[in-house]
Amino acid sequence: MKKRILTGDRPTGKLHLGHYVGSLYNRAKFQEEYDEYVLIADVQALTDNFENPEKVRSNIYEVLLDNLAVGVDPNKATFAVQSLIPETAELTVFFANLVTVSRLERNPTVKDEIKQRGFEKSLPLGFFMYPVSQAADICVIRAHLVPVGEDQLPHIEQTREIAHRFNSIYKEVFPLPEAIIGKVRRLPGTDGNVKMSKSLGNVIYLGDDPETVKYKVMGMYTDPTRVHPTDPGHVEGNPVFIYHDAFNANKEEVAGLKDSYEKGKVGDIEVKKRLVKALNEFLDPIREKRFQFQGRGEKFLDEILISGTKKARTVASQTMKMVREAMRVDYFDKD
Repeated sequence: MKKRILTGDRPTGKLHLGHYVGSLYNRAKFQEEYDEYVLIADVQALTDNFENPEKVRSNIYEVLLDNLAVGVDPNKATFAVQSLIPETAELTVFFANLVTVSRLERNPTVKDEIKQRGFEKSLPLGFFMYPVSQAADICVIRAHLVPVGEDQLPHIEQTREIAHRFNSIYKEVFPLPEAIIGKVRRLPGTDGNVKMSKSLGNVIYLGDDPETVKYKVMGMYTDPTRVHPTDPGHVEGNPVFIYHDAFNANKEEVAGLKDSYEKGKVGDIEVKKRLVKALNEFLDPIREKRFQFQGRGEKFLDEILISGTKKARTVASQTMKMVREAMRVDYFDKD
């Protein structure tokens, strides 16, 4: 039997280049080799959008379209909607007993996201414990592998801890999932922030048109120590060159640009213009496929989600039968 992959997206907006290098690239790459599940994580999205559920609802199709556009095939990967798998909620409740508040407080990604959202003084419980829900998402499918960006590694470690504790206390039910790091460990935002994030507004979306891409790239943060185009520049840690490395297929051009930049023989504007060209060449086929899939209508997209969610629920139901038996709470199950 193929090993199983679980990955997913919060439907709070269209997906961007950070999502691509962090997870989407590996989804398309591994869908032949593994039994792959892609979760549209609407419950998790509601943890910080609970007052605006329409935002979450309206972006479910957008997330699906972006996955299809980068080559995740619904005939090979299973797409499922998180809120339509109630078994996950049940497992979340059981898992909540296996992790302490202090352990959740030590999760560095949770710390960062609490600050980012201004939740320090009014932290919703649902947001605070979403790593527990995420662990349930992974474990209810009994996934072996999880494609993630570097910032998600603490969540995978927490999932392994919870799964191990369950297996130790009750019975071995869950594999201990391993993370698959993305094509780029972490893609910086266009503003130089360490992470590209929708909430920070420093993203380039997979569906951005060529002019929008140009506008965003030309405004990108580069080397703050460089005043004139003839000044020697720093390539290491420079967001423009990180993007060149990730998306410019012409590696000879990238090497030449780096050499010239370090010697003060090429300016930031020229380096950015080359990046605009490279990014649009990368995004052109993705934009075209997205347009084609969108043209097939909502019924086509609904069919993908309905059939995928049904398949995921079948697996989740099997898992919860095993969980209840292991915990000895299968009181009236005589099958």
